[in-house]
Amino acid sequence: MNLETISQQRCFGGVQGFYRHVSAQTATVMGFAAYVPAAAQSGPVPVLYYLAGLTCNEETATIKAGAQQWASQHGLMLVMPDTSPRGAGLEGEEDDWDFGAGAGFYLDATLAPWSSNYRMYSYVSDELPAIVDAHFPADAEMRGIFGHSMGGHGALTIALKNPQRYRSVSAFAPICAPSQCPWGEKAFRGYLGEDRGAWQDYDATSLVSSGRRFDGTILIDQGSEDQFLAEQLHPVKFSDACAATGQALNLRMQRGYDHSYYFISTFMGDHIAHHAAALARA
Repeated sequence: MNLETISQQRCFGGVQGFYRHVSAQTATVMGFAAYVPAAAQSGPVPVLYYLAGLTCNEETATIKAGAQQWASQHGLMLVMPDTSPRGAGLEGEEDDWDFGAGAGFYLDATLAPWSSNYRMYSYVSDELPAIVDAHFPADAEMRGIFGHSMGGHGALTIALKNPQRYRSVSAFAPICAPSQCPWGEKAFRGYLGEDRGAWQDYDATSLVSSGRRFDGTILIDQGSEDQFLAEQLHPVKFSDACAATGQALNLRMQRGYDHSYYFISTFMGDHIAHHAAALARA
């Protein structure tokens, strides 16, 4: 598990770094960002994994979200991976903005040729935490996960499928029912094939409806003026599934906000406080 340091900068008393390594899951070089707060000088700290959305990479939220100030305040480490493999050399990998490079959908593809590299579910849930635990002052028992849009979809599904690994989960404008929206249908058909039964394993609404539970309250913020709300995101479907099965959910509709990082940065402090409170109770 060799790790290469690309850069490190002082930030809110801690260190913001960018790193890369050869991934066994994706068979490519993967990059990620990590913010280590000053609190880590006294011992291991809890870790929050943030998953970005379509077209983004490990730099997007690191630069735009303003999360470091809140992570520093609460003594939490932030890890922000890329959204997909890069440079796998697959035909059509960079043809579309919502499929292929920059659009991994945090799943393990089963359809060739994508199945050889597009294994972001296993990368985020298994390989990356092992690397972080080995190279950083991370408390391996104290993890939270959150994300935006496609990354919110990833955070919800990963937490619901692995509740023993994560103590907290939240999302900004997540794709809540990807089996029922154009983004998700395109990605699932390309990565997983035509069997819609296989799609349900990566659909947060379907997972909750089938009995998957997260032991804690899920926090979701959704802007009322989000241009993708009606067609792509479907938070009400997820809310209805949670209500029907008893999954604790705090869905906050934020009046006047859209899908942008202006929205995310506005409520980032609330989300990190949500995770900090859950991790403090663990």
